[in-house]
Amino acid sequence: MRTVLVTGPGGAGRTTLAAATALAAAAGGRRTLLVSAEPIPGFPSGPEPTAATDRLDHVRIDSGAHFRAELTELQQRASGVLDLVGAGRLDGEELTELPGAPQLALLHTLHRAAAGDWSTAGYDTLVVDLPPLDQALALLALPEQLRRYLRRLLPAERQAARALRPVLAQLAGVPMPAQWLYEAAARKDEELAAVQALVEDGSTTLRLAAEPGPAAEDALRTARTGLALYGLRADLLVANRVLPRHSSDPWFADLAAQQEKCLGHWHEEWAPHVPVHEAAHLGRDPRTADDLAALAVPAPDERGPGRVDDPWWIEEEPGEEEPGEEGRPAVLAWCLPLPGAVKEDLRLVRRGEELLLTVGPFHRIVRVASALRRCTVSGAALTDGVLRVRFTPDPALWPRTP
Repeated sequence: MRTVLVTGPGGAGRTTLAAATALAAAAGGRRTLLVSAEPIPGFPSGPEPTAATDRLDHVRIDSGAHFRAELTELQQRASGVLDLVGAGRLDGEELTELPGAPQLALLHTLHRAAAGDWSTAGYDTLVVDLPPLDQALALLALPEQLRRYLRRLLPAERQAARALRPVLAQLAGVPMPAQWLYEAAARKDEELAAVQALVEDGSTTLRLAAEPGPAAEDALRTARTGLALYGLRADLLVANRVLPRHSSDPWFADLAAQQEKCLGHWHEEWAPHVPVHEAAHLGRDPRTADDLAALAVPAPDERGPGRVDDPWWIEEEPGEEEPGEEGRPAVLAWCLPLPGAVKEDLRLVRRGEELLLTVGPFHRIVRVASALRRCTVSGAALTDGVLRVRFTPDPALWPRTP
């Protein structure tokens, strides 16, 4: 299944362009599912796939309903502990979703599309209307982060003592909640793994929507760094609401000139690798399928550039001593392209076999390459948009050769 994730700076019309992308895919003969948390004029708003046009189904996410269902199920599974401490249970009608609930509801919906009850429906294309750009990049990194938290907080090897839990429960005289907790964690890990696999799949791409202007230009420049850090690629940048180039109205002409300047920068920065499509301003908000078709948004191809399999690479650098003594290289550099990053926004922490990397608003924890785990970090530098983390082999850990 070809997956297209649509996002952009707030107010850029990303939901409209997600619908236009889905319509273009369906018009090309591909059975398409559109997922959105926002209403789309003329589209059904049910929580299950409902036909919008020929070969196009739409699902609208209800984060409130998802939050109530999840918390109600959690109360049922933890009923023994709740009864033990005399806690009163909350009814579904009195539950109000908390911050973060929309993101979790979207991840759950992606799981249903990727590996759940919708995955067998035979869809060729999945188009997902994501939150605004900064939130979307954090959301796409969330499955990997949550799975890491689960592994640290509830490691699977601790389940080895589960045979003793009935005995411990009898001795303590209280129910032991560990078993259902591990089972719940395993289910969540499986769900998150399916979403992570969807995001990292080679046929998944990001489609960016932005209205030309200084604010959008700054947001996209920052986004380039986040895309590189997370190993994502964009298949298209849609410049939305582009005004006609020529007008006799001075105010209108100045605004069009500002857009044209911004478009020139985008074609220069993005077009070598990511096509830039200019969607003309219709003079009104798109409200019908014909309006969406008038934007002429290209349908996604069958696969697209996809995710970078491994954006890091290793280079050998000359060091103070020549390589060859005891079979050790001098210095190894672990390299990562970070276009748009600045030195002041970088922060690196080595913790065991992991590298904690912060670049501006983006944060990622990566496992150090196996060849570098026998080394110590000896420095880092950002040069020409490439981060180079220097590792020096540790003589006590590096294997000797004759």
